[in-house]
Amino acid sequence: MQDEPTATELIKAVADFLRNEITPVIKGHNAFKLRVGINALDLVTRQLALEQEGDAAEAARLKQLLGADGSLIELNRALSEKIAKGEVDLQTPGLAKHLWQTTMDKLAVDQPNYASYKREVENK
Repeated sequence: MQDEPTATELIKAVADFLRNEITPVIKGHNAFKLRVGINALDLVTRQLALEQEGDAAEAARLKQLLGADGSLIELNRALSEKIAKGEVDLQTPGLAKHLWQTTMDKLAVDQPNYASYKREVENK
């Protein structure tokens, strides 16, 4: 384990520097590419902050749904296979809730400013 600053703090500092100091002086296509880079850094920061908790919750839901143990990848593969075979569907208790929560957790990382996501979070 490293001392401070943390990886999240370092990435955020770089993103803030690029956003506040470099973005105002860059024009044209390079400005677009810079914004894409800043967005990627922001996404990685959110992923570092939220991924572990989200993955643990998703795995717990999958273990309960499937009555099986395994890695997150294995559990998702097993669920996908059961859905493909018609063994589970949206009528299966807990599946719709699991899919909804998994989607919301992924949007929190990928698109937290997405209007529909924000509306759902506010309505909780």
